[in-house]
Amino acid sequence: MSFDLAKARAEFPILRREVNGRPLVYLDSAASAQKPRAVIEAMAGAMQHSYANVHRGLHTLANETTEAYEKARESVRRFINAGSAGEIVFTKGTTEAINLVASSLGQRLEAGDEVVLSEMEHHANIVPWHFLRECKGVVLKFVPLTDDGRLDMDAYRRLLGPRTRMVALSHMSNVLGTINPAAEIIAAAHAVGVPVLLDGAQAIVHAEVDVQGLDVDFYAFSGHKLYGPTGIGVLYGKAERLAALPPYQGGGEMIGTVTLEAITYADPPHRFEAGTPPILEAIGLSAAIEWLGGLDRQAVARHERSLYERLKAGLSGANWVTEIGQAPGKGAIFSFTVEGAHAHDVAQILDRYGVAVRAGTHCAEPLLRRFGLTSSARASFALYNTVEEADSFVEALHKTRTFFS
Repeated sequence: MSFDLAKARAEFPILRREVNGRPLVYLDSAASAQKPRAVIEAMAGAMQHSYANVHRGLHTLANETTEAYEKARESVRRFINAGSAGEIVFTKGTTEAINLVASSLGQRLEAGDEVVLSEMEHHANIVPWHFLRECKGVVLKFVPLTDDGRLDMDAYRRLLGPRTRMVALSHMSNVLGTINPAAEIIAAAHAVGVPVLLDGAQAIVHAEVDVQGLDVDFYAFSGHKLYGPTGIGVLYGKAERLAALPPYQGGGEMIGTVTLEAITYADPPHRFEAGTPPILEAIGLSAAIEWLGGLDRQAVARHERSLYERLKAGLSGANWVTEIGQAPGKGAIFSFTVEGAHAHDVAQILDRYGVAVRAGTHCAEPLLRRFGLTSSARASFALYNTVEEADSFVEALHKTRTFFS
């Protein structure tokens, strides 16, 4: 297989628009990616031709929609090579997936039990664990970072102890682009009997993920970063891990029986899908996965890497730009500061030239604090970006610099 950029790019209608009189250069895909026509049409088609609630009705539309919803679960299973569809829980996104694990696991944790995180985590993989610290006295331990943005793996191993109950780490940093050594992380934790949750919101977009090959206990990711819709995410959990967790929320669908005196719960994954689920969004996610599966993922990764290298070459010698995180083999994310300028101002001026980047803390305040910053800007590449867009970013950033020099 090979990767036809022009053909892939043509599948994204929004990329044809202009911003401030200039062609859109969308470099904010790490926050949320644009959607291909396959996703748009799948969701519109479900609303137009076959929609009803799932798992509840016996009429034709209910059966058709339930089939499409469960087909989406199977699509996800294949995409990450889970052992069974029962190991795939649909959530609202990575954030809810992590909250689910933290909340359910937390019902059985005691004061003094430990959870190992890192300084590079997104707030979605910090705050839910802080709830357990506040309410139950759980101890949080953080793996420090090296100056180039890698996990200190020696320090990580030292943090694993007899009271460690969970390791929860990013597979790929949303700020640094660092791709963490997942297999090594998991093997070290399992050696001392500790389960691992990986936040895969970024990694799943840029690399093929095999949850069985990794032997990971839990893996979380979001649809909207994966060229799918918002409001849908996935929690993968090993069957035995999910079976051991109590429910996260109560309501319809997640029950076995309900009486005035007692309740029994459904088996996973439905135990964790209380209420009406994100039906259309699951259908859209399935369409995104099927569309992405038709591409040469390795060729896409090489393309994205080439754009990052092109950007870096274009800024060679620009000593007024500082990149945050330069770990070997990092993903196509360029977080940066401009000397004498606030990140918000940089982003707004770049927008005048049609270039969309992120600015702020990127929901990772501890990480920025580690590097002595309160904010930064971030350009992130996706499969639909071009060499010309990388060059346009470099040109616009040079022009932006003149506002502050």
